[in-house]
Amino acid sequence: MQYLLRRKIIYCILILSAGPLAGFSQLRYGGLNLPDHDSKLYHFGINLGMNKSHFSFTHHPQFLTQDSVTVIESINSTGINLAWLVNLNLSPHFDLRTYPLNLTFSEKAFEYALQFPDAPAGEGKLTIKKVQSITLSLPLQIKFSSDRIDNLKVYTIAGVKFDYDMAANAGKKNADDLIKLNKLDYSVEGGIGFHFYFPYFVLSPELKVSWGLSNLHSRNQTLKFSSNIEQINSRMISFSLTVE
Repeated sequence: MQYLLRRKIIYCILILSAGPLAGFSQLRYGGLNLPDHDSKLYHFGINLGMNKSHFSFTHHPQFLTQDSVTVIESINSTGINLAWLVNLNLSPHFDLRTYPLNLTFSEKAFEYALQFPDAPAGEGKLTIKKVQSITLSLPLQIKFSSDRIDNLKVYTIAGVKFDYDMAANAGKKNADDLIKLNKLDYSVEGGIGFHFYFPYFVLSPELKVSWGLSNLHSRNQTLKFSSNIEQINSRMISFSLTVE
């Protein structure tokens, strides 16, 4: 299901990108587009994007005293995000932004090198444990914008984000073969973007990074996949397109 939804959103991103490409000459030669856009108190927009995420983790001291797991690595994975933007104009250069509806679909994984794999349980010398996430986020950002140059403006953002993972499995009793994660997380994030002013809308490509501050790991000392890891933090870099 996540795979099909991911394909549909990727197609939407390509369509949103292809349309404005045909009219980019208007940014320079078509006059000043939407001259009153930045003076409005509120802006609304739809945001579609792709993300690259992984776990940053630390080994538990037990890792050095056992011989069943020799190497643990976090694997990067690609996901998608869909959000609704609300922007409050504070001054000519500062805005307050949030996303009341912000869904992120991602799949992170750990790869284990096992000294004594349990073949009947489906383990091999290299065993991958995947963790799927469907995250509902509430970011709060301050945006600082440059002066507008014709139909182009550059901006940077910084803020905090609160996440609720609807697919987290820390409370599941039948997930003993997986790494259990807590549902709540909070992060700091920053990024850079560009506003391209077209005759009827503003297109904003944006690159953003996010650092999770909360320990997501619900450690189980009786499981080799969980007991050798102490702390897990989320990391994400995303590219998105916003249409206002």
